[in-house]
Amino acid sequence: MRTIGISLAIALCFGAVTSTAQAWGPIGHRVTGAIADENLGGVARANVKILLGTEDLAEAATWPDDMKSDPANFWQKTASPWHYVTVREGDDYKGSDAHAEGDAMTALTRFTATLRDPKASPDDKRLAFRFIVHIIGDLHQPLHAGGGNDRGGNDVKVTWFGRSTNLHSVWDSVMIEQRSLSYSELAGWLSRSITPAQVIAWNDRDPSVWLHESIALRKTIYPTDPNLSWDYAYQHRAELDDRLKHAGIRIAAYLNWVFEPTNAIAAKAK
Repeated sequence: MRTIGISLAIALCFGAVTSTAQAWGPIGHRVTGAIADENLGGVARANVKILLGTEDLAEAATWPDDMKSDPANFWQKTASPWHYVTVREGDDYKGSDAHAEGDAMTALTRFTATLRDPKASPDDKRLAFRFIVHIIGDLHQPLHAGGGNDRGGNDVKVTWFGRSTNLHSVWDSVMIEQRSLSYSELAGWLSRSITPAQVIAWNDRDPSVWLHESIALRKTIYPTDPNLSWDYAYQHRAELDDRLKHAGIRIAAYLNWVFEPTNAIAAKAK
């Protein structure tokens, strides 16, 4: 699996990857996990420690993509569509657009129920937890809220500084990796730019809100010229960074809610 991961990273660096399901490459997902880690509340942090031990959110965030190398039917077929959603008409998610195996929205709902189920096994909860962290990141990548007509930008062929790739890969990894920063360096840069007011404003655990944001951005990122270089990077880098920052804050907000003590929830409902 290590060899596969290294090969994938090299392919991403040269803009050759055409995967339909990987939202944010390893660096992007780890950035969202690292930002989330800094914003977890005490109860959520304790529960994460119980579930994962020494594994942090940055590591957990890439696990569902790492497992795509597993030849089991679960990973090759069942779980494959849980990384994205399709919104064929308008801007509102409709369950009828989901794949037969479900999608990121249905998977998020199901895994949340598992994580809050006191009867669920530790293994099932770990699977659910890792997917939740990953899926929230996926839902903030604009091309993972696709319109169902170009496989989330995978069919949009472009060049990146002269190398052939596609629009999906540009947003997953190529623009991120162009900066030659480790995930911890990029997470640190982005975290330091997030203000307390933004943490409060972005503290939204409603996935429909995240989707509306991603769909609105997706409509603006298709280039008129397929030959992409500095102009495209300059135009969209701040938007890409913004989605990574939002995802990190939302992962933390969602986990803080999932792990909120029952008595605290009841008290707030009164």
